[in-house]
Amino acid sequence: MTEDSKHEEVANVNGKDVEGAEPKKLKYPRSIPFIISNEFCERFNYYGMRTILVLYLTRKLDYDDDTATVLYHSFTTLVYFMCVIGAIISDSWLGKFKTILYLSIVYVCGSSLIAIGAIPTLDVDARAMTIVGLLLIAIGSGGIKPCVAAFGGEQFKMPEQAKYLALFFSMFYFAVNSGSFVSTMITPILREDVKCFDSDDCFSLAFGVPGILMVVSIIIFLLGKPLYKITAPAGNMFMKVSKCIWTAIRTRSKEKTVNPRDHWLDYSEKRWGQQLVDETRILLNVLRLYIPLPVFWALFDQQGSRWTFQATRMDGDLGFWTIKPDQMQVINPLLILIFIPLYEVAFYPLLSLIGIRRPLQKLTLGGIFAGIAFVISTIVEIQLEDTYAVIPSAGESQLRIFNGMACDYTVQTDVPNHANFVLKSMEMFEEKYISVNGVKSFTYTFSSETAGCAGFNGQFQLEEYKQISYLVQNRAGTPGLLSYEDNTEKSSKGYPLFRVLGNTAEDRPYAFKDLEADPPYDRHSNTTYTDDLVESYPSLYEISVDGKKVMEYYMRLGGVYAFIISETDNEIKAEVLIVTEPNSISMLWLIPQYVVMTLGEVMYSITGLEFSFTQAPESMKSVLQGCWQLTVAVGNLIVVIVAEAKIFEAQKWEFVLFACLMFVDMAIFSVLAYYYKPIPIKSYEDEDDANTTLPIEDRKEERGLENPTFTKSE
Repeated sequence: MTEDSKHEEVANVNGKDVEGAEPKKLKYPRSIPFIISNEFCERFNYYGMRTILVLYLTRKLDYDDDTATVLYHSFTTLVYFMCVIGAIISDSWLGKFKTILYLSIVYVCGSSLIAIGAIPTLDVDARAMTIVGLLLIAIGSGGIKPCVAAFGGEQFKMPEQAKYLALFFSMFYFAVNSGSFVSTMITPILREDVKCFDSDDCFSLAFGVPGILMVVSIIIFLLGKPLYKITAPAGNMFMKVSKCIWTAIRTRSKEKTVNPRDHWLDYSEKRWGQQLVDETRILLNVLRLYIPLPVFWALFDQQGSRWTFQATRMDGDLGFWTIKPDQMQVINPLLILIFIPLYEVAFYPLLSLIGIRRPLQKLTLGGIFAGIAFVISTIVEIQLEDTYAVIPSAGESQLRIFNGMACDYTVQTDVPNHANFVLKSMEMFEEKYISVNGVKSFTYTFSSETAGCAGFNGQFQLEEYKQISYLVQNRAGTPGLLSYEDNTEKSSKGYPLFRVLGNTAEDRPYAFKDLEADPPYDRHSNTTYTDDLVESYPSLYEISVDGKKVMEYYMRLGGVYAFIISETDNEIKAEVLIVTEPNSISMLWLIPQYVVMTLGEVMYSITGLEFSFTQAPESMKSVLQGCWQLTVAVGNLIVVIVAEAKIFEAQKWEFVLFACLMFVDMAIFSVLAYYYKPIPIKSYEDEDDANTTLPIEDRKEERGLENPTFTKSE
């Protein structure tokens, strides 16, 4: 700091110079557009990749829903844990500029690995490349996250540009959500609507385009270098703070009775100096508020996992356009772009009328909104349960019989409540609740009055927890039953499932032509009939056997179908039976929970970012930003623990758990916020020998700082 700037700082107190004249108005920093643009591109990459991640893990890498959820939130946890490491690297060795630059290059390497691993024609271990890629992205994204906002904040001169700083944080968050909005809209389209490498989708392109934007972000960041205000590293503040705390604890245990102090941290003053002690006290004062905050992020980040899986079990068909499950996430950034200006001009003034003005009050209300969002998601899940397949539980089994014959059968069995029933031609019988412990046999007798349909008898072999199905057919020349283990559960990917049950004199080739594809093509074909389930794509299909069209049928999202192909006197017939109803509840019913969650996020996240920056001493800006991001890591870790514990069989109870946890958490936070008292940030410069002998309050009065402005929370 030059002598002139020192004198200017002393002369300017509370925005006026000594003579009371207004100071020269400072221009908005020209470096900010480069930082904002860089953040837009980086967030495009991060959210674009994360939007399609759980679907890639389940659809291409064959992980189940719970494992994909664990991997997704473990990755997010690592990203935000790396914020602390990034803050240490920035403050201790490289400074914010170099930390952002170098870790961005690591970031690009991770994005490239995932995109290359998603190319199906390459003989690579896609799982390994994905895990390594996610690790590198976590290091890069997490490492630069606490630095970018703090680096942008350093471009402003305080307190003269305090209003500009508040505007910067709003613009910064606007850029974050603009990047998120655009990428969340585009990457699902690249994933599903583009065909590449002889596949029905193109995950490699969907991962590759965000990776290119990350390269662009580095270029933009470098272009702004001549305009940046770059400060030297302040030293490893994490280590200094840790040592200061340890010294205070150790010294206090020895000197508590003989050398009482006003605050326990004062015991480390002799070794570390009053400035570090005071700043550590400020840091711990704020961090106490952070203890309940991770629960919000545990709820918020499930938009990309549990809520996306919830969308796969819903109907996205709007008639003119079909919403993809991962595209539902676009609602969040879209609403944020709308809500940020609305909050400034309408919502916050209205909230102030009912007494909600302080940042910590807004944080509390934001958390309550998150809890309400999960109450709404619970209600939606309860409605969805009626559309789910019934899966056998302990002591139960299921029986289905498909009649592939051209005649009706009268069936007599000792299956409870089904002693006698008629099974019509090309139709299905099912019983979802049959009491079975272990393995149990039930007798049957099939009889028909139709010529050519001989009767037969035998035993059904049912097994606990399993769904057993039978096809009535006469491919061997004699009517009988063909058995197989069934699975009526909806696809975790949201796609329709079907099986072909053939009762033909010989194997005849069949094909399912996708009529809505451009151009139409045979999406599924086989030369032999199989009882294996096939995952398809929602579309209108022309089904042909031996090159002859037998029917058209539209398979919808979430449906499980059985196509019976029957041949009688060289005449081939086909019928489709719905085993599990397709998704019938519109994805639009997810909008309310996204709206409420976004209302909470704007109040929670923007307020929290600004609160963390303004409350921190200059030397600890990145430290407190890193701790703020660490709350996100802990929140995602909570989701991992709950998902791995598998406490609940039904998803609705997990949603209830998180909603209740959020409300209790905000009650605790509101108590902490009520008793929170900000500690003034003092200046330790220019204190001459005479002045340092004065009491603290007298020194502040001497410098004209008896009422320091340091926070927006008062």
